[in-house]
Amino acid sequence: VQLQASGGGLVQSGGSLRLSCIASGVTLGDYAIGWFRQVPGKSREGVSCTSASDSSVWYTDSVKGRFSVSRDNAKKTVYLQMNSLKPGDTAVYYCAARYVTISRFSIWGQGTLVTVSS
Repeated sequence: VQLQASGGGLVQSGGSLRLSCIASGVTLGDYAIGWFRQVPGKSREGVSCTSASDSSVWYTDSVKGRFSVSRDNAKKTVYLQMNSLKPGDTAVYYCAARYVTISRFSIWGQGTLVTVSS
């Protein structure tokens, strides 16, 4: 079971990036997928989450209206579209999976770096 996050890079303030999280070895529809980010020296922050059924989506307040999460279970991929990026969004972004009957995220991807320049 693996998750692979990709799509990070360097972008100017106001720009956009789309992150992808590709799952292998699982039926993606059985898992809620969360996006998290972490800045060195700071604690990890939850950014967004999509439920296993894709009927419920959550965003942290700081990204509401700018970020959008979507999933394609057939392609085993979850996307995080990030628009109107700000320097404060600079972080390593991780995706993680939580099985429907379990309360914690137990499968983590390797992270992809997003750098937003001012």
